[in-house]
Amino acid sequence: TGQRAPGAAPGGPAGGGPRMGGYRADWQQPGNDQEARIQLTLEEAAEGGERAITLADPQTGSQQTLHIKIPRGIRPGQKIRLAAKGAAGSGGGPPGDLYLTVDVLPHARFRLEGSDLHTTLPITPWEAALGGTAQLETLEAAVTVRIPAGSPAGRKIRLRGYGYPQAKGGKGDLFAELDVVVPPQLSERERELFEELAK
Repeated sequence: TGQRAPGAAPGGPAGGGPRMGGYRADWQQPGNDQEARIQLTLEEAAEGGERAITLADPQTGSQQTLHIKIPRGIRPGQKIRLAAKGAAGSGGGPPGDLYLTVDVLPHARFRLEGSDLHTTLPITPWEAALGGTAQLETLEAAVTVRIPAGSPAGRKIRLRGYGYPQAKGGKGDLFAELDVVVPPQLSERERELFEELAK
């Protein structure tokens, strides 16, 4: 009795380190998760892909550049998780995660609602009355759309599959609202025709 086992540390069982209040002094604690926001254009959010972003550390003020992968068709408010990019752990513990909340910037031509895009298509009064075709910009390229004769202002033309990318594949629809616009300057012949219509 009174002898220590070979290799045992004084004041504790074999392999144990110094203890404080019943807990090991060399405990490990994971780092906290952190959150930040990133801003994307509608095109960037729709297309997805790799992107480099620079974030400031709220604790140290230092900046770090991260390379992230943006899922195609990510929605406003969705979060991107970057594992082990949060606050550092204590005692050698693992770092936390970083969550990036996505903000999609307002677009000059399109409004996003769910998987659908909404825009306006300016047309002339005679195009509205007689019908015809017009060029409409989509997120990817311009397409030709048919304008039915007798179309009133506010009428919506639906283009299936030209909207915003969906998570399970495919796209939503694009709705173009007709905006009947009178040219600011009329030629003499155009003025004569309008005067005849007025009579």
